[in-house]
Amino acid sequence: MSELPPCPNCASPYAWQDGEQLNCPECGHVWSPSEVASVDTPEVRDANGNLLADGDSVTVVKDLKVKGSSSVLKIGTRVKGIRLVEGDHNIDCKIDGFGPMKLKSEFVKKIS
Repeated sequence: MSELPPCPNCASPYAWQDGEQLNCPECGHVWSPSEVASVDTPEVRDANGNLLADGDSVTVVKDLKVKGSSSVLKIGTRVKGIRLVEGDHNIDCKIDGFGPMKLKSEFVKKIS
């Protein structure tokens, strides 16, 4: 039996097939398998050109002013468990001492 892809709406791994359609028992989303293949995940690269993924750890490569605050995010600050999002600031994260923040991928470097 082939493994079915997770739900594109809620990422539930419990999808089931009904004819040509796939169904999610958790959120009720119905989709076509060809729909999932056409969804393009954005490629996000760090300052050195390394490909980033959800859950990666990165460091800040330059001092960044925090908008709406007098604080500065210092070079070398480690950020764990990033989440990639769409938009100009394509990294969503939580930084110790600062809280939730959005960063641009060109100002971070992936930690191996």
